[in-house]
Amino acid sequence: MKQGDVRRGQGRTTQRKPVRRRPNPRLAKIHRSYTVDEVARLFGLHKNSVRQWIKKGLVVIGGKRPILIHGHDLQSFLEARRQQHKRTCQPGQIYCVRCHAPKRPATDWAEYKPLTETLGNLVGICPDCDGIINRCVSLAKLGQVRGSLDIAFPLAFRHIGESHNPSVNSDLP
Repeated sequence: MKQGDVRRGQGRTTQRKPVRRRPNPRLAKIHRSYTVDEVARLFGLHKNSVRQWIKKGLVVIGGKRPILIHGHDLQSFLEARRQQHKRTCQPGQIYCVRCHAPKRPATDWAEYKPLTETLGNLVGICPDCDGIINRCVSLAKLGQVRGSLDIAFPLAFRHIGESHNPSVNSDLP
């Protein structure tokens, strides 16, 4: 049975929650207490995953069964785990998803590809894995992010008539 499939049996139909790699801490209500089973269902995880969190430092209420976890403690534990895994990029670096680390693009060169008038992507090549690396940056902060990178800005034509070889894509005489 695959993720998201519908389970049928014993007179009931249930929809499976998709499994997430990183649980969203905002799903936990801070003024509520949860059992291990409730936390597992809330985030679409197995109960043993929650028990591993307890071994790694998730605070429980009391030390007896049933094991209860306060929502505020759960939320702060998950946010701390998320912050622990974050890697910030220094000026001149772009994060490589394949290498899981910030890298300087090969030949210290990147291309700026605009997404909107004020926002765009810096696109480069990872020197280690030769993969494409991207960093979303606003035009206002491009000077801070640039570092010592050479950035190429593509020249875009506003109208098709301004190009040297306008494409004629019509059947008109």
